[in-house]
Amino acid sequence: MSERISREELVKIYNIEITFFDELVNSGLITIQTENEIRYLMYEDLPNFERFANWHYDLEINLPGLEVIHEMLKKMDDLRQRNRELMNKISAIGDNFVDG
Repeated sequence: MSERISREELVKIYNIEITFFDELVNSGLITIQTENEIRYLMYEDLPNFERFANWHYDLEINLPGLEVIHEMLKKMDDLRQRNRELMNKISAIGDNFVDG
């Protein structure tokens, strides 16, 4: 079984409101597993949760702002990946041109 942490533990450890956690879930920013009516966050999703909590509590960014920032960062990552792919293709074409 993968490692996970309960919603209640997160609320205590990170000193956040339980409603904030639930809002992240309801907006689709984090996904959870439920077992015996206990909500769990997988450890692999903890960095995203921490980022959202920091932005919300330290920078006072509201939930719609978190959603916008999250989407923009995903798009930036997608563009970086696409850029790498294109640069690799250009490099391969250049190598073939020089070798040919």
